[in-house]
Amino acid sequence: MNPAILIIDDEVKLRGLLARILALEGYVVKEATTLKTAKEMLAKEPFAVLICDVKLPDGNGVEFTSWLKKHFPATEIIVLTAFGTIQDGIQAMKNGAFDYITKGEDNNKIIPLLQRAIEKQQLQIKVKELQDKISARYSFSSILGNSQRIKFAIAAAQRVAITETTVLLTGETGTGKEVFAQAIHAESNRKDNSFVAINCSAFSRELLENELFGHKAGAFTGALKDGKGLLEEADKGTLFLDEIGEMAIDLQAKLLRVLETGEFYRLGDNQVRKVNIRLIAATNRDLQKEMEAGRFREDLYYRLSVFQIELPPLRDRTEDIPLLANHFIQVFAARMNKKVTFISDAYLTRLCKMNWKGNIRELKNCIERSVILTDGTELEPSSLPSQPDAVGVDLASMEKAHIQKVLEQCNHNKTETAKLLGIGLTTLYRKMEEYQLH
Repeated sequence: MNPAILIIDDEVKLRGLLARILALEGYVVKEATTLKTAKEMLAKEPFAVLICDVKLPDGNGVEFTSWLKKHFPATEIIVLTAFGTIQDGIQAMKNGAFDYITKGEDNNKIIPLLQRAIEKQQLQIKVKELQDKISARYSFSSILGNSQRIKFAIAAAQRVAITETTVLLTGETGTGKEVFAQAIHAESNRKDNSFVAINCSAFSRELLENELFGHKAGAFTGALKDGKGLLEEADKGTLFLDEIGEMAIDLQAKLLRVLETGEFYRLGDNQVRKVNIRLIAATNRDLQKEMEAGRFREDLYYRLSVFQIELPPLRDRTEDIPLLANHFIQVFAARMNKKVTFISDAYLTRLCKMNWKGNIRELKNCIERSVILTDGTELEPSSLPSQPDAVGVDLASMEKAHIQKVLEQCNHNKTETAKLLGIGLTTLYRKMEEYQLH
C-alpha cells in the first residue's frame, strides 16, 4: 500500500491542486483545513508525510511542527511558506520539519522532495523496529522463570535499572549474569548508548589493563598508534566487567579512581581523560572472602556492592527447567531445521533430577545435544548422556570446533564472531579461554 499523505491548507484551490498531483503519482491523499482537524485525523490513522501551510485559521504551521515531532516523531512534515518568508521555513526545520517549499514554485519540485521525506520516514520505522527487537531480546521479559527466587532477582534488577547505581551480580557460573546485565542496560536511561562487556579472567593483567584503559602510541612494543580502551567505548553507556574477582589488585585501584572521579589515563599517556559510565560487575567468587585474604580491595568492594543481586543456581529453581527446556528446543530446532517440538515425560523427569553444576549453560548444552541426536518430534531419555557429567564432554569438542570455524570465517574478529554465534562478547572470550582458542 502506498504511503498516506495529509495536506493541511485552508486555500481550496492550492490544496486541491496538490492533492490531484500527488494522487496521480499513486499516493493516498487526505485533506484538512485546520490544525484541529489534522490532529484528529492523526489520532485515527498513520500518515507518512504532512504538507502543511504556515498560516492556518487556528494556528501556525511552524509551531505545529514542534507539536508533531513530539507526538509523532516518525512522521515527516514539509512546510509551505509564502513568498519572501524564508525565515518561517528555516525555523520550521529547526523545529524538526523535513524541509520547506515556497508556494507558487514549480509544483514538480514537490514530488522528489516528498519521495525523500518518505524514504527517511520508512528508514526511521525500520530503525525503530530493529531497536524494539533488540530491546525485546535483552529486556527482562526475555529472562525465563516462574520460581520465587528468579522473580525476586528480576524485580530487584528492574528497580535498580532506572537508576545510575553500580550493580554487583553474584552467582555460580552459568546462572545468567550477563543476561541480567544486558537487561539492566536495556531498561536504563543509557539504553541508546553502548553496552560494553569484558571477561576479566580471559586476559593477563597487562592485556586487561590495555583493553580497559587504552594506550598512547609507543606505550609498548607494537603500539604504533593511539588505541581506545573499553572505558571510552562505554562512555555514556554501560560497562560490564564479568569475573571481576579475577582482576589484579593494582588494576582494582585504577578502576576505583574511574568510579570515584570519572578520570583515567591511557597507558603511556599523561593526559587525563574523562568518561561517564555505569558499571555492572559480576563474579562467581565470594568477594568478602577474597577481601579478607587480601586479594580484593575493601574500598572497591563496598563501591561495587551498593546494590547486589544474587542469581540462584538452577538446582534451586527446578520448577523453571520445563520452561527453559522448551525455549531451548525452539531455538535449536529452528537453528538446525529440525521438527523437534515436544519433550517426553521421562526425558523431563531425568532433566529435573540432574545436578546442573553448569546451571543454565549446561542445560542449554544438554538440550542442544538432544536436538542433534533426535530425528523425530519428541526428545526421549535415550538422547541424554548416560552420566550427567558427560553432557559437556562430547558437546565440548563440537562447540570448540564450531567456534574455531566461525572465528576463521570472521578473520578472528571477535565482535563479528560473537554476533554470528548469537552469544555475548564476554561469553565468547570465556569460551576461547576455556578451549584455548587464539
